[in-house]
Amino acid sequence: MLVLDRAKGRWEDRLFRDLPSYLSPGDALVLNNTRVLPARLFGRRAGARATKSKNHISGVVEILLLQQIRGNPMRWEALVHPGRRIRVGEVVRFAGGVEATIVDRGAFGLRVVEFPQQQGLLEKLAEIGHAPLPPYIRRSDEVADRERYQTVYASRPGAVAAPTAGLHFSPGILGRLDLEGIKTIEVTLHIGLGTFQPVRAANVEDHAMHPERYEISARAAEQLNAAKRRVAVGTTSVRTLEHGIRDGAGTFRASSGDTDLFIYPGFEFKALDALLTNFHLPSSTLLMLVCAFAGRELVLDAYAHAVRKKYRFYSYGDCMLIR
Repeated sequence: MLVLDRAKGRWEDRLFRDLPSYLSPGDALVLNNTRVLPARLFGRRAGARATKSKNHISGVVEILLLQQIRGNPMRWEALVHPGRRIRVGEVVRFAGGVEATIVDRGAFGLRVVEFPQQQGLLEKLAEIGHAPLPPYIRRSDEVADRERYQTVYASRPGAVAAPTAGLHFSPGILGRLDLEGIKTIEVTLHIGLGTFQPVRAANVEDHAMHPERYEISARAAEQLNAAKRRVAVGTTSVRTLEHGIRDGAGTFRASSGDTDLFIYPGFEFKALDALLTNFHLPSSTLLMLVCAFAGRELVLDAYAHAVRKKYRFYSYGDCMLIR
């Protein structure tokens, strides 16, 4: 764990087990309790014949379910590959007798897929779905990834990526934190396209975040308002906090809905005192959020140090505490 001191403009190399020593009684760790769905599906276009070439099997379709359409639980926003070949009206068939129809095109290159019946779909996903590992993990998913790619406190199914800063926690360290008077507060942000879509706009201000669903319970709002300091675990917790405090006009209240909050340098933080986060990809909204909180030059200098010291980056990598 790299510990970055914003006020002093310096850092130190520590271990994650040292985290409690940087926190005080009355501080609150804010955790995103979303749970990753096995939302990656492989099927075949109805009527397509399977033919093989050197690098391709024709008719095979990959669908990554992102989130259900509000008001119509049988329909999901999804990424479809190969998207250009799949037309509206086509049917894709999966194992276990599951099928879906491409019913519409949406913004951000998305498709809308409809399943004949919603009842039992999540159970079917558990049977036929795959863990949606990031594309830079160059291996097929394994059964173990169903749990390995989850935080130990994941409880609310709905994400297509893990809040990876939370992967460092174990029941043991959560118990230590509790004994030392450091509270944990759970919020929910179901990670989807908004989090992992890179910034491609020439001007940062022109980047549009795909909305993601969040929830702050009444109990969580009460705890957040009472916390001495709020320490977010992961950038998705930050976005939930900053959206929530703005939605509550300066205080937290029970709320839920969609957030497309994009945090980049120049952003005025109102809810955050410290941040535990992993090391992120270039051109990502996550790195921009970290730079907004700690300052671009300081963050990039700290990243250069992390590279020299061979810190591991990205989803299963090491972490940084910014105080």
